[in-house]
Amino acid sequence: MKSSPLLLCFLMAATTALAGFDLATPRAPVAAKKPHDVTVHGDKRIDDYFWLREKGSPAVVSYLEQENAYTEAVLAPAQELRAALYREMVGRIKEDDTSAPVPYLGYAYYTRTEKNKQYPIYCRRADRAGAAEEILLDLNAMIGAHTYIAVGHYRVSDDGRRLAYSVDWTGYRQYEVFVLDLATHALVPQHIGKVADLEWGAGSDVLYYVTENDAKRSDRLHRWTLSAAKHEQLYEEKDELYNLGVRKTRDGRYLLCEAASKITTEVRALRATDATGQFKILLPREENHEYHADFREGRFYFVTNRDAKNSRVMTAPEARPADWTELVPHRPAVKITGLELFKDYLVLAVREDGLPHLEIFAFATGTLKRLEMPETAYEVEPDRNWEYDTPELRFNYQSLVRPPTVYAANFATGERRVIKATEVLGGFDAKNYRSERVWVAARDGVKVPVDLVYRAELDRSKPQPFYLYGYGSYGVSIPDSFSSARVSLLDRGIIYAIAHVRGGGELGEEWREAGRMERKMNTFNDFVDCAAWLVQHGWTSPQQLVTSGGSAGGLLMGAVLNQRPDLFQAALVQVPFVDVLNTMLDATLPLTTEEYVEWGNPNLKEQYGWMRAYSPYDNLKPAAYPHLLVLVSYNDSQVPYWEGTKYLAKLRTVKTGANALLLHATMGAGHGGAAGRYDALHDVARNYAFFLTALGIAR
Repeated sequence: MKSSPLLLCFLMAATTALAGFDLATPRAPVAAKKPHDVTVHGDKRIDDYFWLREKGSPAVVSYLEQENAYTEAVLAPAQELRAALYREMVGRIKEDDTSAPVPYLGYAYYTRTEKNKQYPIYCRRADRAGAAEEILLDLNAMIGAHTYIAVGHYRVSDDGRRLAYSVDWTGYRQYEVFVLDLATHALVPQHIGKVADLEWGAGSDVLYYVTENDAKRSDRLHRWTLSAAKHEQLYEEKDELYNLGVRKTRDGRYLLCEAASKITTEVRALRATDATGQFKILLPREENHEYHADFREGRFYFVTNRDAKNSRVMTAPEARPADWTELVPHRPAVKITGLELFKDYLVLAVREDGLPHLEIFAFATGTLKRLEMPETAYEVEPDRNWEYDTPELRFNYQSLVRPPTVYAANFATGERRVIKATEVLGGFDAKNYRSERVWVAARDGVKVPVDLVYRAELDRSKPQPFYLYGYGSYGVSIPDSFSSARVSLLDRGIIYAIAHVRGGGELGEEWREAGRMERKMNTFNDFVDCAAWLVQHGWTSPQQLVTSGGSAGGLLMGAVLNQRPDLFQAALVQVPFVDVLNTMLDATLPLTTEEYVEWGNPNLKEQYGWMRAYSPYDNLKPAAYPHLLVLVSYNDSQVPYWEGTKYLAKLRTVKTGANALLLHATMGAGHGGAAGRYDALHDVARNYAFFLTALGIAR
């Protein structure tokens, strides 16, 4: 029998004394200490757990398996809760479902799912009455003996004859490329590996692709002429701060190869019909100049931060790409985050006051108009718009209380229609939930936006269980997105919130710069200040406050917990970047050198000092840390599994108190966790059960 939310709130109070982790019977694994000197710049550091980096070692695998067994034993009392959460979450999704169809060259392309099948099926259907469905890729059939499968790139040639797609078989985000003949559904015999990006030239005989080196830096651009089985390297990017990408403009006229660091870009262009030519630089790179290029109707268009902190739009004739004319001027309060070009319109994705917006520029009239959104906090972004000459913009809208909906908005009139609204089953009604934004003054007076969602009837007169999430790096704006799984927490009386701390991009480029390099500490201080404010203003209490973050957000968690371990009851630390110094000092590791302009270069003593001050692994201390569940993935190429593993092993040697310190290692996946949708929900159920147990909520 289902319990009502109000009954669940009662159960929360009634079961607090009974709930908890089983810490009496199982014994936590003890990682062997093997001192390894990692001293740099005269700063004496001994790493006892450096040996855990030995991927493939039987001792490492055995240790991870012991940690997994221990975590399952400690969480054993919550097995029924986990099962109930999983049933609820599956019960809200439409298991047999179809994505919004994307029109292109007389076909509608879409994915669909089938009940009890883990992976999507990629399909198309001709745009005519009675046309039969064509299955192009069925990942459920393709996975075979592999334990992981995910599609990376998916490109239909502009003559509609071939599909180029890439597959990751391990979770390491290392993609193998295949080409499918869409008439016969036969694969072209040759395929290529370690591909980071790809794009068709004109027609379906020439494919451009970018490969990555052993450190997973995308550094080489190639051309593959399929009919001649010929591969040729066109360009190698030797600067270790830069990665390459390749794409084709929507009108099909140009291929663009962008070399990008975290703060500088350079774009090369080649006519799509020129199957033997070389890419030519549009504007040479200049330090701290970020620009992105596009093309339509004989002109290049640029989003640039030159003399415009939050970017402006410039345009230039095809023959003179450096001869710029301003089209959309810089607006200091508005950050341009993206540009979409169509035959008669330009669409800007922008952010203002911490919120995303879409703006439409009409070339015929020279007017810029913003699409209105119905809520005060939400997420909106262009959806898949494959066609160039179209009267409509497809965009995706959602919020913390409203499931994703794909709309088509008429460029000229603004009138919009629903293409696909995500159905949430199980009696979900958005009117039962409330979302709001508060602004928190950080310790230096800067206001930080925090977005919250909770049950509408929740008693706000007293502190409530609270889940605070954060990220705050790379200029990434964390979306106020909907989660049907999260409803299981909201219906148990938990408030969920996102703290949009500095280092992210929510309030423009200044917000990003205020939380990187020598000012990175602002990110951690902001999050602590937001949590403390929520306690001070009666939203919650330290005994009712749980938190999480992943990847760079895992760095956030580690730094925050070192600063204020007393402020939280529990933390979920996901694929965490916590061994900052050791990782950034090893240039052979994936993604390390290119991030010198995000965190700093620890080979330089001053910049080493910035990172030394907050590196979670190096600043663990004797303290009563909250309950912790640390998640790592064995095939993670972004943050190696050993970072979180070492972190927890060391934490057990210094922490005081008796709280649970748990590690779960996913052995067959990468940075994003499980690829199968049911496997992913099992993981969410485990994580939620951990939080609920820590909060004393047993049902």
